[in-house]
Amino acid sequence: MSAETTGSRGFSYWRLRFRAWRGSRPFWAGLYTMAGGVPIAYFPYANLHLGNITLAMSTTAGAGSLIIGVLLITLGLTIWYHQQVRVFAGVAAILLALISLPVANIGGFLMGFLLALFGGALALSWVPAKPKRRDLRAKAGDPSGDEPDALPEAGSVPGPREEEPGTAVTETTVDANGGRNSAG
Repeated sequence: MSAETTGSRGFSYWRLRFRAWRGSRPFWAGLYTMAGGVPIAYFPYANLHLGNITLAMSTTAGAGSLIIGVLLITLGLTIWYHQQVRVFAGVAAILLALISLPVANIGGFLMGFLLALFGGALALSWVPAKPKRRDLRAKAGDPSGDEPDALPEAGSVPGPREEEPGTAVTETTVDANGGRNSAG
């Protein structure tokens, strides 16, 4: 190994990479949605042991609960990896959370319901960060960090257009057709 190699990548490297990954997507929305699907899918199949007594909590809605729970977990992963459909996934998570109230043991004893409802609401409200001004300049090919020369003032209105030779300022199309537009 040379003195310039960093060797193995340490914990701080992976922590910073995870932080960057988490910051570029609706991470908490997906996590809450997936966490809401777990109790909804689990409780209808769980057995509670109290000493020598076993209470089976299985109901006739076990299959419906399993489907709702698996769909919520899938929607949570979709929120993480496909931010473009976050609005659809958020609405679907909220609807599945509401459906879980009558179907899945009061929405996984309200734990799954509240987590999925909160995760869906977070998915609906998340928007990607706006690129910074210097990032936009770098993409446009302007390496200088100078400010733009002159920005229009807040209340300014552009003046009239200058006439080009051979055209009238009011002419907009060759065939105006009485002011009506036609599609073909």
